[in-house]
Amino acid sequence: MKRFLLLYIFLHLIFSCGNSADTSIKKVDASLTSPPNTAKPLSAEQKLQVYRFDTLFTRLHKAGQFNGTIIIAKEGTILYQKALGYANRERASLLTDSTQMQLASVSKVITATAVLKLYEQGLIKLEDTFQNYFPEFPYPDVTVQQLLNHRSGLPNYIYLFNEQIAQPNYKMNNEEVMDLFCFKVPKPYLKPNTRFNYCNTNYALLALLIAKVSKLSYSDYLQTAIFKPLGMRHTSTIVNLDTIRSKIANPYNLKWQPVALDASDYVLGDKSIFSTPYDLFLFSEALFQNKLLKAQTQDLAYTPYSTEKKLSNYGLGWRMRSFSDSLKKEVYHNGWWHGYRTAFHRRLKDKVTIVVLSNQLNRTAYQTWKIYQILDNIQSIEALPEEE
Repeated sequence: MKRFLLLYIFLHLIFSCGNSADTSIKKVDASLTSPPNTAKPLSAEQKLQVYRFDTLFTRLHKAGQFNGTIIIAKEGTILYQKALGYANRERASLLTDSTQMQLASVSKVITATAVLKLYEQGLIKLEDTFQNYFPEFPYPDVTVQQLLNHRSGLPNYIYLFNEQIAQPNYKMNNEEVMDLFCFKVPKPYLKPNTRFNYCNTNYALLALLIAKVSKLSYSDYLQTAIFKPLGMRHTSTIVNLDTIRSKIANPYNLKWQPVALDASDYVLGDKSIFSTPYDLFLFSEALFQNKLLKAQTQDLAYTPYSTEKKLSNYGLGWRMRSFSDSLKKEVYHNGWWHGYRTAFHRRLKDKVTIVVLSNQLNRTAYQTWKIYQILDNIQSIEALPEEE
């Protein structure tokens, strides 16, 4: 009885402290641009989940294994939202819920969504070759769909053009990546559609496609078609990022040494979107509610296209696990760029959204299986492989 009383008092203190965990759950309509204004009390089960989430991330932070921001939601309800650690260690500036972080390869999810929006409008055909839109492109058999699902066989520009990327004070752009491919015509790794081969070049090219068919820059199209309508007020590409007024988390390695940008940071589509967990929650909810893409289009995005991959797979911009199980199917993307590690995971059946963003190279950002363990009240679960 005494142990139960102590636990009750401890839980009461946890949920009375604004920095520990939110004491209410918030229902959000993704069509709104204002913050949620309704709340209802947590159930006893949800309070226990929040306590366990907070215990998990606080313990990791105190052990020096996590520095970042988190949001965990289910069926449109935010269960847990937290910021832990430094945005700028040199200035002792702390992270907040509105601190922006480089999404790294999680940016590919947004690029793919933009392509699919233009597909819904009839401006892009997935079966078309990329050369159909860019006649100068020297690889005639690569299709838009193969760029989306990483079956193009193209080489990765980041590894090909090290000499150019290493130039001091140089900001490479997507047009220059295209020019280098057209001029040098590097040998493909594989014939198109041979097998899955994860490649940043695919999404750098898709950013060019978005700009061409929308008649806007890639950055402006995202703002016009996605960020602004969904109220994603703290999301932008690096090109439109206001580094003076924005709250941007500095990237660090494991020894808290700042990690510098390089020329490839300014190539868009494969990375270089900055955002927050809350904005990605809004994005996720808009997908769950079929407000951003139609259900049929999302079915295309969540279809596994690489049958040679047995444990996981890749759709159109999304990795996936348990892809043959309608109850457990999870679509997600991780990211790793400079000092940032990012995870954006969604379980489709019960509309779970998990966002973990870190500005330090701790691998714990990818350990979302621990969050599912708490959500599903499972005592033990096998650790899952980490994939960017």
